Amino acid sequence: MIANQDIPLEAAPAARRSGPPLLRVENLSREFGGLLAIGDLSFTVAAGDIHSIIGPNGAGKTTLFNLITGVYKPSGGRVLFDGAEVSGQAPYRLAARGMSRTFQNLQIFFNMTALENVMVGRHLHLNTRLLPALFRFPSLVRKDAEARERAAALMEQVGLGKYVAADAAAMPYGALKRLEIARALAAEPKMLLLDEPAAGLNATESREIDEVIKTVAATGITVILVEHDMKMVMGISDRITALNHGRKLAEGTPAEVAANPDVIAAYLGAAP
Repeated sequence: MIANQDIPLEAAPAARRSGPPLLRVENLSREFGGLLAIGDLSFTVAAGDIHSIIGPNGAGKTTLFNLITGVYKPSGGRVLFDGAEVSGQAPYRLAARGMSRTFQNLQIFFNMTALENVMVGRHLHLNTRLLPALFRFPSLVRKDAEARERAAALMEQVGLGKYVAADAAAMPYGALKRLEIARALAAEPKMLLLDEPAAGLNATESREIDEVIKTVAATGITVILVEHDMKMVMGISDRITALNHGRKLAEGTPAEVAANPDVIAAYLGAAP
């Protein structure tokens, strides 16, 4: 539980025009040894939206992300992405369909350069067959060069232009958070899931992440955000789904969710 945390009442600036549902979660459940982590959860995410998932610690937010992205298989219910059921599909298959994510804890290759980390995200768009790699076919060389250029452009997009030639191990923590977003974008996703991108950041670094998310959404990529920074959530979200004990507590615009008494009680620890 997050005790004594105020929930800002600021709504997002001008909302983008939402498209048709890109993601549908229908009656989704997941149990771990008899413990219900997600229970009969349903919601939709419109194409082009920034849709935030909030809730106290232990509410099931990361479990939900793991169910959507194929890390876990659901005990019940289903997940539909871009019109097709994808429940329990392997993460690499979901990535090929246009789903990309970051994790709570850094997943950086510290033995690589920053640029190489982003290039890893391009693997779905590269020729990985053995024969062309052995003989360095011209088409493969050209694609590798294009991947390098695209990776550098993505680093510029997330505000990391000065780190293009840097080793990942030499970068500050806040920059590494944005590097992970650049790598996720390198897969050219339709939907980007960000699991606590502002965790551990100072106020300046959080504002930088805030701007990156807005920039990503402005390109038409749908963003699903799990984040404890309520100022960020209320400032950039088009829609919010609030969870508690694995079940949906509330859903709506930032203003609607912030004013919901059940959400306030869950966050402030008040009696229901």
